[in-house]
Amino acid sequence: MIARLTGKLAETGTDTCVLDVQGVGYLVHVSSRTLEAIGDVGGHVMLLTEMQVREDAMTLYGFATAAERENFGHLTSVQGVGGRVALAIQSVLTPQELAAAVANGDKAMVARANGVGPKLAQRIVNELAGKLGAPDLAGASPGAMPRGSIANDALSALAGLGFKPAEASKAVAAAQDELGKDATLDAMVRMALKKAAK
Repeated sequence: MIARLTGKLAETGTDTCVLDVQGVGYLVHVSSRTLEAIGDVGGHVMLLTEMQVREDAMTLYGFATAAERENFGHLTSVQGVGGRVALAIQSVLTPQELAAAVANGDKAMVARANGVGPKLAQRIVNELAGKLGAPDLAGASPGAMPRGSIANDALSALAGLGFKPAEASKAVAAAQDELGKDATLDAMVRMALKKAAK
């Protein structure tokens, strides 16, 4: 089992990257959120990994945080959710947002991911209920629910401006990290637009 890789980022694709670890290139499947987090080709990167072994393939999945890797394990435990679908969900929802969606039974939030229809979204919400803990136990602060709703409003605002879900999620997450839990919607949207423009 390969649990972690540290090396130079040699290549990136739409949902993959190649990590050069002492001359060996590892192809790692990643979410768009992780791809953005690891930076530019040539940089030094550490990825937490999950390896799936099947009869016809060995596949490495990479994550920027331990919470993402843990959520990936929960998602792939749901029937019908493979590694690629789990990454698609992680591209649009942070671990905190996924925990909130499951806690609130919000299948529409989960269905925003590519390849996730209403039935699969409902199964994910049903099967993960109680497994991700309360949203504040998924790495957010106890006051996370109001913060989550402001973030969702900011996501909607960016989507209305034509941003793709993954771009909007990344920008809002970065804005949230910088501004903290007491940010107003106006401040959140302005900061997210700045982050998206970088």
